[in-house]
Amino acid sequence: MLSFNRCFLISNSSSRTRNRKPHLNCFNLAFCGSQVPVKRISLFLLWWLVFLNEDGFRAPKTHTGTRNMRILHKGGRQSDKTLFFKYYKWILWFTFTLYFLTSFFITNKPIPLSKSRVSASKSSVASRVLFESAKSNKTRHKSKPKNPASFKDLKIYIYELPSEYNEDWLSNQRCRNHLFASEVAIHRALMNTYDLRTFDPYEADFFFLPVYVSCNFSTVNGFPAIGHARSLLSSAIQLISSNYPFWNRTQGSDHIFVASHDYGACFHAMEDRAIDDGIPEFLKRSIILQTFGVDYKHPCQDVENVVIPPYIPPESVRKTLEKSPLTGNRDIMVFFRGKMEVNPKNVSGKFYSKKVRTDIWRRYNGDRRFYLQRNRYAGYQSEIVRSVFCLCPLGWAPWSPRLVESVALGCVPVVIADGIRLPFASVVRWPEISLRVAERDVGKLGRILEEVARTNLSTIQRNLWDPSVSKALLFNEHMQEGDATWQVLESLYNKLQRSYRRRSRVGSQ
Repeated sequence: MLSFNRCFLISNSSSRTRNRKPHLNCFNLAFCGSQVPVKRISLFLLWWLVFLNEDGFRAPKTHTGTRNMRILHKGGRQSDKTLFFKYYKWILWFTFTLYFLTSFFITNKPIPLSKSRVSASKSSVASRVLFESAKSNKTRHKSKPKNPASFKDLKIYIYELPSEYNEDWLSNQRCRNHLFASEVAIHRALMNTYDLRTFDPYEADFFFLPVYVSCNFSTVNGFPAIGHARSLLSSAIQLISSNYPFWNRTQGSDHIFVASHDYGACFHAMEDRAIDDGIPEFLKRSIILQTFGVDYKHPCQDVENVVIPPYIPPESVRKTLEKSPLTGNRDIMVFFRGKMEVNPKNVSGKFYSKKVRTDIWRRYNGDRRFYLQRNRYAGYQSEIVRSVFCLCPLGWAPWSPRLVESVALGCVPVVIADGIRLPFASVVRWPEISLRVAERDVGKLGRILEEVARTNLSTIQRNLWDPSVSKALLFNEHMQEGDATWQVLESLYNKLQRSYRRRSRVGSQ
């Protein structure tokens, strides 16, 4: 099998290359899976032409008379000279042929034919390769993430608020890493998404207000205190509405806030108090990115919203998986570590977790299938990655960071929270990767999990261990295709009817 591509001369005639000499542009010849430099073949063929041309070593015929006169003038040695040229030609041809054959069989190693095309394209014009390589080295550090095609020309403007609304709170390191830190993570990711972010507010579809309200940690119990959230957000809105026209023209319908708290924009950890307070009037027309979501009517989601996952640092997940891979040994059947009150306290007529966690502790503490721990442990992720089923019962609110940790570390989440609405359901197929157990069925939990383990556990795990699933629930500082920030933008893109710019464009047409 022989494939051969022609060589040809390239002459640059542009003003920038006018003084350059033409150069030979040769592709490689593939012979039975080997790579042969065509320049060598060209020279070899040239020598063959010289050999076959009987006048190859003679002077041009137009100068024959002069040439003969010069030879006769030196004593009639024309026949001797002709004999010399005859043998000289044979010696040169033999030497060159030997050199060509030797160098070919020594220096050219057989390569797969599939690779010969790649090699040919790479070696076609050496100068061009060197130039483009140097150019790419110079510009590599300037490369930016491209605007994903699925978002088309989506543009987001980020208000540059005084540091008292965001950056000052980062003096406490917990602000970046705790379960409510999605407000920080989304802000950082949007700032680094260069082609989606616009610095011209007049071309923006949406406006993002980076206000961190979850970083005011209580000195009593260490939990985030969000009593100041309403006043801080109100102050930010007063600031932008008095300095920009964009809030006032839509009453904030194209403005985005993050409310990553127990009951979203109701800003209270207790459901009854959250319902009584309700969503502040100044936020009711905006878009809220919130961790709280239920599949029934609730005052704390009575606003345009996107349900987002609670924040889990992706670095901690990666470090855990480096030590213990998803497909490793799982020697714990059922796992839970967290607050479980033995004697639940009555708080304003409400009990923590609606007594579900207490019921789990009372029924299954001592059951060898269940590994239940009530105390804190910093390395608990190493326990999740060893577990088959991870319990995700409600706390004060339905959602829990255990949901994301379980998925990211390959432990089948067992969701015990009636009516919970889970994040990004159009992408994460929750029924295929998790189990739902009604709060009233906690007493049947052992039998339910035993049955799943006997029947379709391997199918659930196979679906769960798909890397795209955990990726969709994790926020990265630099957005990656398919990650949690990506899913937020997909959701916003489906709300472009709220964009003042888009509505104005349609109206003008």
